[in-house]
Amino acid sequence: MMILSTASVIIIAVVAAISLGLGILIAGTVMRRNIIRKSQHILKEAVSEAEVLKKEKILQAKENFLQMKADHEKYVAEKNQKISVAENKLKQREGSFSQKMEELQRKQNEVNVIRDNLNTQLDILNKKQTELDKSHQLQLEQLQAISGMSAQEAKDQLIEALKVEAQSDAQSYIREVMEEARLTSNMEAKKLVVQSLQRTATEVAIENSVSVFPIESDEIKGRIIGREGRNIRALEAATGVEIIVDDTPEAIILSGFDPVRREIARLSLHKLVTDGRIHPARIEEVVAKTQKQIEQEIMEIGKRTTIDLGIHGMHHELIRLVGRMKYRSSYGQNLLQHSKEVANLAATMAAELGLNPKIAKRAALLHDIGKVPDNEPELPHAVLGMKLAEKYKEKPEVCNAIGSHHDEVEMNSLISPIIQVCDAISGARPGARREVVESYIKRLNDLEELALSYPGVVKTYAIQAGRELRVIVGSEKITDAEAEQISHDLSKKIQTEMTYPGQIKITVIRETRAVAYAK
Repeated sequence: MMILSTASVIIIAVVAAISLGLGILIAGTVMRRNIIRKSQHILKEAVSEAEVLKKEKILQAKENFLQMKADHEKYVAEKNQKISVAENKLKQREGSFSQKMEELQRKQNEVNVIRDNLNTQLDILNKKQTELDKSHQLQLEQLQAISGMSAQEAKDQLIEALKVEAQSDAQSYIREVMEEARLTSNMEAKKLVVQSLQRTATEVAIENSVSVFPIESDEIKGRIIGREGRNIRALEAATGVEIIVDDTPEAIILSGFDPVRREIARLSLHKLVTDGRIHPARIEEVVAKTQKQIEQEIMEIGKRTTIDLGIHGMHHELIRLVGRMKYRSSYGQNLLQHSKEVANLAATMAAELGLNPKIAKRAALLHDIGKVPDNEPELPHAVLGMKLAEKYKEKPEVCNAIGSHHDEVEMNSLISPIIQVCDAISGARPGARREVVESYIKRLNDLEELALSYPGVVKTYAIQAGRELRVIVGSEKITDAEAEQISHDLSKKIQTEMTYPGQIKITVIRETRAVAYAK
């Protein structure tokens, strides 16, 4: 009973499996038919859409074709119209050309007729010329027979007579022209100089060797002098200027022949009095700062001068030397004022003569540049100025004008004599120069240079109008005995090599300083 039950179960399971397989097979067949039906339906829809799209594209292509055809027909019509217009113009030109050709042919016929007439007249003229030549030859033979001279001999005699007469007339004319040119040139030269002077405004500046420093009270005098005079000694040693403190109320006199030193001393005193701290270390510091300030001011003066005169492109070292002119004098005449005056005169003369006024003005401003270099070699100032101008790439005309304004070198440009004349005009004005001041300054310079030639000498200052020479030597190089020997030798050398009034006191200063800082 148990076995039958198992077989029944197996049979039932097999039947179930077969039923399930048939179900799956039937389901797959149904699904495949559904898929085939859907595919056919999608394909029909795709074909329908393709047909519709095909019809739309065909319609669109027909519309584009019709539009292109219309545009092409319009373009062809425009081209045909342009061709028609061009053909009409060409026909008009052909007609005009035909008329011109006919006119030209007519004129050519007229020219032919005129040429034939001219040929006929030329033949007549040739016949008449032949007859005239025969008549002239006959007359010439008759004249030769009457005078007994050939035609060549008569011609030579006539030429000789005309030559002598022409030479006489020419010499007379040349004498008249030369005399007139001499009178005219003198008048024109005087007129040119007078006009240049009238058109140039000048200032008369008298240089001196003393500056007055005003003070508020006598108390400040005592502070400037310092304890046992140490402040005033330090100030004189640092600046090289003699400071005279006397009974003059509310004033201190600064004496020195070098204007740069006097200006440094004046500005340093002003700063010290304003600040209130006056002692040797502070004095040296202020003097050093003032020297730098003066150098900057010198550059500013040079730049301002070149700008005022309209001069451009000058080397900065030449501009610095131009600024130093303010603190130099030539025979008592301020050198910068003199150079500016010469520049204005030279520009006026050059313009009147048709030359370049800018080059003339440039050369005139630099003509005395050799008087202000830092180191002064044994060369005339004109030659030294020319070498400086050549060193800093100035034009050859400018260099030659600088070097030749005192005839040290030969003039080779028209600007050079103008600079020489204007320099003479500026220096020859009444009150412009004083020979005594220039020789005095030269004597003091020579006195300082003579002392500087000794080894171990650091600084030299000529003070008290040249009656005293202070020589500062290095304490590490010179001993006390050597300092005494220098003062003795220097006094002997000054006696033998220089000419001076009165006597000169030589003071050799050897100072040892011990400096320490408390921190």
